Amino acid sequence: MSMKSVSFSFHLLLLLLLVMPGDGSGTEEMADDLISKGNSVLRLHSMDHDRQTEDDGTTVQSRVDPLSHMDHMDLSVMVFFTLKDLKVGNSMPIYFRKKDSSKSPRFLPRQEADSIAFSLKELPNLLRLFSFSRDSPQAKAMEATLRECESQAIKGETKFCATSLESMLEFASSIFGSNTRFKTLATEHLTKSSTLFQNYTVLTTPEEIPAPMMVACHTVPYPYAVLYCHSQVTENRVFKVSLDGENGDKVTAVAVCHKDTTQWNRNHVSFRVLGIEPGTPGVCHFFPADNFVLVPDP
Repeated sequence: MSMKSVSFSFHLLLLLLLVMPGDGSGTEEMADDLISKGNSVLRLHSMDHDRQTEDDGTTVQSRVDPLSHMDHMDLSVMVFFTLKDLKVGNSMPIYFRKKDSSKSPRFLPRQEADSIAFSLKELPNLLRLFSFSRDSPQAKAMEATLRECESQAIKGETKFCATSLESMLEFASSIFGSNTRFKTLATEHLTKSSTLFQNYTVLTTPEEIPAPMMVACHTVPYPYAVLYCHSQVTENRVFKVSLDGENGDKVTAVAVCHKDTTQWNRNHVSFRVLGIEPGTPGVCHFFPADNFVLVPDP
């Protein structure tokens, strides 16, 4: 089967989200128009609860010299902090994933994406379709993604795996309401650097973004782009944080703090990273530049 790939830039996605009506009408036409212009690819990597995976499904390993007391950890989980850490002058070690988007999976046109089964029971057929062996890293990544997408949401959570841009926008509209406009927030790297992991200092008082509701979207490993989007009825707080890396990197980072973590798995990696008891409120995490948060636009 010929898989027609779609190029779509992250900045054009932001534009699409900003100008679309709250009811999501016209999303297919707008997406088609942007897609047809042949822009650079959008790739939004997922934040796995227990580990990070590359496009081929293999676990991310440290590519930089770890801090002395963290040399036994997978540095990609160093995105968590607590609400009390968000104060001017505070420093914390943070891992910001940086990927070459030109090598990443791309969105399919909705009609083509909808024609392909997205189901764990169809995995053998999907592996044949994409020519992956059953024991390959890609097969294992696909299986993990399908299991996660089909798993039951935790109490108070609504989740959806979008296989196209249009379905992602429709999911967001279903959360916010048909008459609500919404905007996107994403981390911005203001300097170019290949450093992934370093200490960052909070430069200014973090800006809290009003977010009575929010939808967070991450990608998951798959042969074509798939977005894992979810929303929770529990209270969350969204911040934009100005950070200064010890090597001079400047980042305006998006962070989300979760007030209620009582429904989270007791083995959630954030509890281990932060050394706190499961269910502790105020667990926060930074978003990599290729994930995003949607919030109502007042």
